Amino acid sequence: MNDPVRILVHADEACLGNGQEPPTPGGAGGLIEVRDASGRVERRDYFVAEPDTTNNRMALRSAIAALELLSAKGRRQAIRFVSDSNYLVEGMRAWVPAWRARGWRRKGGPIENLELWQELVAAAERHAVTWQWVRGHAGHVKNEYANHLATRAAAGQRGAGGLVPSEFGAWLAAERAKGKYLDYDPDADVP
Repeated sequence: MNDPVRILVHADEACLGNGQEPPTPGGAGGLIEVRDASGRVERRDYFVAEPDTTNNRMALRSAIAALELLSAKGRRQAIRFVSDSNYLVEGMRAWVPAWRARGWRRKGGPIENLELWQELVAAAERHAVTWQWVRGHAGHVKNEYANHLATRAAAGQRGAGGLVPSEFGAWLAAERAKGKYLDYDPDADVP
């Protein structure tokens, strides 16, 4: 299915103390953008938190949360999902089809986070999703904003409880006041 992309999601995850002794609180968040019929870009944020987790689990939770929230519209959406998690993007592009073909098995043993991968696949099948990887912490403005949402959710251990009005405009203004992203057009990449 070659649905034109209508919704853009930039997502990121954070785990405070990832790989260290538990508890390692985590968070995930994202910016969801859509251009309305008049050409104006509408933005919403979402974020989730868990008290003891990993970066990989939070990357999956971020994608699940976004796709489930977008399913509330009741119809199939064409979505470009952008993340700096190679685990998530490569997983959805290459690993999941192979695992499914083998009955949800990996060549090298059990699949880590299997229940989350299966939940994500079920959420993604309701839509036409294109998975795109970006390098993290490399100046991608919307990835930096998603990182802001994720780290704030991890530190505060709070979730949005759904889609909330975006704070991207205020965040971008604050970054520009520091001399960053001065020539950046936030609407240019929104379909």
